[in-house]
Amino acid sequence: VRKILNLRIFEDESGKHWSKSVMDKQYEVLCVSQFTLQCILKGNKPDYHMAMPAEQAECFYNNFLEQLRKAYKPELIKDGKFGAYMQVHIQNDGPVTIELESPAATVDPKQLTKLEKQQQRKEKTRTKVPSESSRERNAPRNKDDPSASSGAEGDVSSEREP
Repeated sequence: VRKILNLRIFEDESGKHWSKSVMDKQYEVLCVSQFTLQCILKGNKPDYHMAMPAEQAECFYNNFLEQLRKAYKPELIKDGKFGAYMQVHIQNDGPVTIELESPAATVDPKQLTKLEKQQQRKEKTRTKVPSESSRERNAPRNKDDPSASSGAEGDVSSEREP
């Protein structure tokens, strides 16, 4: 909640990039539950066995929304219907994706399945050797570069499918 509300990803009034947060700009926050992000690939098929069970996930998600509303303006926190098929229309401003994570709980290695161990090895391998494209992404950008982005500002709305 703290990271979402305070991350400086928007421009200030003078056009300076990465200066203002959601709270600074008094923007709305649209939260969409997305269990499909928690998958591992099993061949060419996504496997969601590591996703939180629906009942537990809904409680977790509702608690998250409650915490957002306590920390910010409740009327500016928007959400969809948990577990529903939704069409979310968003306009991204630039090629920026920021992954926010909370500290992971420690896991007993004996409890990990073979698939989980394989996934962890793949992730470790990816983080050890930066690819050419990631080195390019991390290179400093020229302030005058028109392709440089200020973040994910844009019109965001949500529609529920009937």
